[in-house]
Amino acid sequence: MNVIEILLFCSIINISIALGAGLYETTIVLPLWFNKSPNNDYYVNSDNMRTINPGRKFWGFVTTVPLTLLTVINLVFAFQSQPPLLNWWVAATIIILIERVGTLTFFIPRAIKLQKEESLTTENISKLITWWLRLNYVRITLTLVALLVFIKALLVL
Repeated sequence: MNVIEILLFCSIINISIALGAGLYETTIVLPLWFNKSPNNDYYVNSDNMRTINPGRKFWGFVTTVPLTLLTVINLVFAFQSQPPLLNWWVAATIIILIERVGTLTFFIPRAIKLQKEESLTTENISKLITWWLRLNYVRITLTLVALLVFIKALLVL
């Protein structure tokens, strides 16, 4: 097995874990964090958010550090490869890079902000949660597409 195959396999495994965990978080964890009031505004269950805290207990060890590093390493190696691998590998890496940038610039800072909800108005909290939930589906879709494109890159080797 060469370096390219190892990188592609590691990426596929890590992204698969991230996708499964993301789906789990969407269906199980987010409903514990974000609830709706009788007037249909979202509010944060701060206790659940702080207690569950998958960012520190899980995501940091699975995606925040490893997948981000893998993405950077993939970029370096992908641009040194030749077509058709180049096309698929770069595409997969760019897709997961977009997901990583979104996570690092939107989701992580907003999670921290929502845990300190006392600094936000009820209306701002509800808007922020609405955006979170919508963009989370985009993030999961990007992760799925990246996974499929990484698999295709491995198959063209």
